[in-house]
Amino acid sequence: MNYASFFRVALVALVPMVAAALPAARAQTPAPAPSTPAPSATPAPPPAETKSPGDLPSTTPPAPAPVQAADPFGEQIALASKTVIATKGTANWDTAFETLLASLKTLSAELAKQGGKAAGNSMIVYTSTDDTGFSYLAEIPVEQEPKDLPKTITVAKSPEGKALKFVHRGSYENMDNTYEAITNHLDDKKLEAKDTFIEEYVTDPLKTNEDKLVINVYVPLK
Repeated sequence: MNYASFFRVALVALVPMVAAALPAARAQTPAPAPSTPAPSATPAPPPAETKSPGDLPSTTPPAPAPVQAADPFGEQIALASKTVIATKGTANWDTAFETLLASLKTLSAELAKQGGKAAGNSMIVYTSTDDTGFSYLAEIPVEQEPKDLPKTITVAKSPEGKALKFVHRGSYENMDNTYEAITNHLDDKKLEAKDTFIEEYVTDPLKTNEDKLVINVYVPLK
């Protein structure tokens, strides 16, 4: 009980006690002589300050914070093949992200030049890796096959089949942590993966700050 409520309850409890004591007190007090002027009435005390409900402390508990669902980690899916325009490339690990962006930029520029439209998120398919670098295919799904492409760009099909899906959030430099967790997951589950993996850029890497990237990593299974 807060102090304001306590004093209001106490005040209400005292009113009957005072009312009961007043008749007895009046019976024992002699009436004043006629020549004696009657004492002036004691002014009533001002009413107790009443606080509005808004002034009282709230007893309603705050609403719980929304719970964010965790990203899938190792979710089994079936990749569907898509028609893509693709370009091959190689890169070393020190300049990996810059090289991948350059390839995706080349594909985007060619698609825009022909008035085409992307039919999905851009992808990088890693075809081989070693300690110094890797080979890859940069791919962008398309609605229609473009014509008269330069020799460095081809029309192809994206990988298909059963795979595990993982999600990376943040900069490309922190991808090592994600891939380490993926490797541990495969070891724990005793799963055998193919010698390739796919990165699907949910956020456009050409327009998104690197620390805001969202990348789906697909690991095809044997």
